[in-house]
Amino acid sequence: MSWSGLAESPAAGAPAGEFSWPLRPRPTVERRFEKPARNWLPGHRGVDLAGTPGQPVLAAGDGIVVFAGEVAGKPVVSIDHPGGLRTTYEPVEAATAVGRRVTRGSPIGTLRSGHEGCPAPACLHWGARRESSSHSAREYVDPLALLHISPIRLKPVTTDNKR
Repeated sequence: MSWSGLAESPAAGAPAGEFSWPLRPRPTVERRFEKPARNWLPGHRGVDLAGTPGQPVLAAGDGIVVFAGEVAGKPVVSIDHPGGLRTTYEPVEAATAVGRRVTRGSPIGTLRSGHEGCPAPACLHWGARRESSSHSAREYVDPLALLHISPIRLKPVTTDNKR
C-alpha cells in the first residue's frame, strides 16, 4: 500500500528545517512506521521509501556517520544527529566513512535492491531512534515526523458581491 498524502515544499522536495527526504525527488512511502509496544516486540521501526537501484541516498540531517557496514548481510549507514537522534539507511552501499561529518542533503551512498516486501524496484528503509533520558532507553520514532510536514489544508474562499 502506498501513502503519499504529504505536502511538498517548492524547493526540490526538501522542506525548510533541520531534516529533509533522504531520496530525491520526494519518494512514495510504501510502508509506514509501526511503533512496537516494546523495543523487542514486532513492529516496523522506520518507513520504506520507493526508489531505484543505484539512486543516491542523502543524509536527512547534519550529523556524524557512526556506522557504515553490513548488518545481517545488508549494507547499512547510520548517522548520529544532535540531541541524541540516530537515523539509519538500509540497504545502502556506503560512499562515506565512519567518523565523517555530513550535512543535510549530502550523499552518503547508493540504494541497492533487495529490500524484502518492497513493491518498487528498490526501497530505502529509513529509521530513526532517540536515546531517552530515562535509564538510557531507546525510543524508535517515525522519521517522517522529522520532516515537519503538515497536510495541505484548503481555506474557504469568500466573495464580496457588494462592489
